[in-house]
Amino acid sequence: QAVRRWFLTGSVAAITIVGSIYGAGLKSKHEFKQEKQRIMEATPEEKLAQLETVRAELVLQKNQMDRKLQQVKARIAEKEQKEQQK
Repeated sequence: QAVRRWFLTGSVAAITIVGSIYGAGLKSKHEFKQEKQRIMEATPEEKLAQLETVRAELVLQKNQMDRKLQQVKARIAEKEQKEQQK
């Protein structure tokens, strides 16, 4: 009796988990299709605005990476100077 109860509880939990994962996958796929269709139906002005937004984000990322690169180069140069002074 106890084994049957544990088996039934485990089965219900497994079914619930699998159903949740499957449902989330369906929702993601549906949202992706909607976004794709929205992009395809966008006017040229809307597409241009989206591209400009993406470009601005990429330029910001590039500037951040350049700043980090300069900091790393400065630390390397500083280390080399300290080693040469020894």
